[in-house]
Amino acid sequence: MMFSDQVWLLAGILALAGCFSGFLAGLLGVGGGIVVVPALFHVLGAFDVPLDLRMHIAIGTSLGSIIPTSIISLRAHNKRKAVDWPLLKEWAPWVAVGVVIGSVLASMARGATLTAIFAVMALIIACYLAFARSDYHISKSLPRTPLRQIICMAIGGFSAMMGIGGGSFTVPTLTLCSYPIRRAVGTASAIGLIIAVPGAVSFVVTGWGMAGLPTASLGYVNLLAVAALVPSSLIFAPLGAKVAHTVSGGILRKFFALFLLATSLRMFYSLA
Repeated sequence: MMFSDQVWLLAGILALAGCFSGFLAGLLGVGGGIVVVPALFHVLGAFDVPLDLRMHIAIGTSLGSIIPTSIISLRAHNKRKAVDWPLLKEWAPWVAVGVVIGSVLASMARGATLTAIFAVMALIIACYLAFARSDYHISKSLPRTPLRQIICMAIGGFSAMMGIGGGSFTVPTLTLCSYPIRRAVGTASAIGLIIAVPGAVSFVVTGWGMAGLPTASLGYVNLLAVAALVPSSLIFAPLGAKVAHTVSGGILRKFFALFLLATSLRMFYSLA
């Protein structure tokens, strides 16, 4: 268990991480989980939380923090009629199935395994952002069944295992199939909520009663970290969105690709 002074230090560090994740979320249109998970992972390591617990806590807490931010994002996109509700109703059950599968697999996996999965997927996303053309499409329409259901379950499963809201997978998937980018981002915000709620609940249940958890933890979801992350993230997201309108989109994609590359390499290094 952490001492009270360590707890407040942790809260301050995570509030700064929330500022950064919120700013990047607004700047680049991706969920903050891709930033929050590695930040939590390294902060928990500084407090000597064991590796096998560290990644589970980082993922569970990230999913918990995504719930309120996804609700606010969904309401904002819905006001602009950017959410494809028919598509969401079709995708939601299969994404949820993927989340359950991913959460179960994550609960059984070692912390090092989850760290490796995050590092590999972050590297893949970085390569996509760095090299993929924004106008490139592999199909003129979304895939048919059963491939569509498989893709939905993969999005839910990998997102749950990484502690992210799914935007990093959903938006590229939709846009590669000639789907309008604004509708893709808006619909992804709703999918983030579908991923975060069952995912967070699963990490609460599977981590319940586990020895060595930090103060104020419900299973693998640390409430103190959620309370520190969410307000600062919500405050800085509009600032990131404002900056996004003044900077070239290509430059922003390359910047975030470099950030993800550095994050991936640092996660791989922690496994050495």
